[in-house]
Amino acid sequence: MKKISYFIEFIFVYIFFILFKLLGYRVSSNLGFLIGKYFGPIFRSKKLIIDNIKKSNIAIKQNYKQVASNVLGNYGRIFSEYPFLKNFRNGDLDNFIEINGKNYLELIKKEKKTVVFVSGHFNNFELMAMQIEKAGIELSAIYRPLNNTFLNKTMEQIRKKYICKNQIKKGIAGTRQIIKDLKKGNSVALMIDQRVREGSKVKFFGNLATTTTIPAQLIKKYKCELVPIYIERKDKYHFKMHISKPIKVNSKKTNEDITLFLNTVLEKMILKNIDQWIWTHDRWKK
Repeated sequence: MKKISYFIEFIFVYIFFILFKLLGYRVSSNLGFLIGKYFGPIFRSKKLIIDNIKKSNIAIKQNYKQVASNVLGNYGRIFSEYPFLKNFRNGDLDNFIEINGKNYLELIKKEKKTVVFVSGHFNNFELMAMQIEKAGIELSAIYRPLNNTFLNKTMEQIRKKYICKNQIKKGIAGTRQIIKDLKKGNSVALMIDQRVREGSKVKFFGNLATTTTIPAQLIKKYKCELVPIYIERKDKYHFKMHISKPIKVNSKKTNEDITLFLNTVLEKMILKNIDQWIWTHDRWKK
C-alpha cells in the first residue's frame, strides 16, 4: 500500500515539475508559495512549527501563525524551484543569486585547502553546494535519501547532475566515504541542523539537543578549516549566499566545545530570517 501511495506522490510531483517549467521561474515561485501556504498544513503541522519557535524562546515581531504560514510558503517556493536548478547551474539565473565572500571560495581553490563547510536547511539550500562546486572546488556533500524510493531516484539524479556530483548517503558507509574524500583533498559540505540518533547533547537556543559531532571530529583529526555558509531569500525570487572566512579551530578543544560553537553559529543564521529555516523538524525531541 505504501508503494502505491509513494508512486502516486511521485506522479503528482512530476506533473507539478512539468507545470512549473512551463510557467517559468517567477510565476512558479509565486504558485509554489501559495501551494505551501494553503496545502502545506496537510503534510506539515503548523502546531509543531509554533511549538518549536516557542521552545527556542525567540522574540518574534509577527504572530506565530503568520510565521508558520511563511515557513510553509517558503517550502512551496523551494519545491517550485527544483525544475530550475539546471538554469541556476548553467548560469541562466545567475542574476537571481548574489554571493558574499566569493573571495574566500577563490582562496580555498587557489591554496587547495581542504575545508568543512557547515550550514542548515535554509531556503533553497541546494544552491549552496552548487555554487561551491561551480567555483571549482572539489566537494563531497552528504544527503539523506527520501523515504519515497520513486522520488528519491529522481532527486538523486538532479543532485548529482546539477548540484554536486559527489553525493554521499548519510550513514556509517557515508562517513567512511567522507574520510576517503577528505584524504583525497576534497572539501565536505555538512548540514548540522537536524537531530541525530548518535551525537552529543549540547545547547541549541537554550535547550539541550542531540547534535552531530562529525564536523568536530573531522576538523580535529584531519586539521581542516571550518567554513560556515548561509543562504537567505532577499525577496521572492532573489537569494544572497554568505561565505564565511575559513576558521582555524583549536584542536585542543573537545568535540562538545566545537559542536556547541557550531550550534551558536547556526542560531545566528536562523535569527537573521526566522521564517526561512525548517521549523517543522522536531529538533529537541528526546
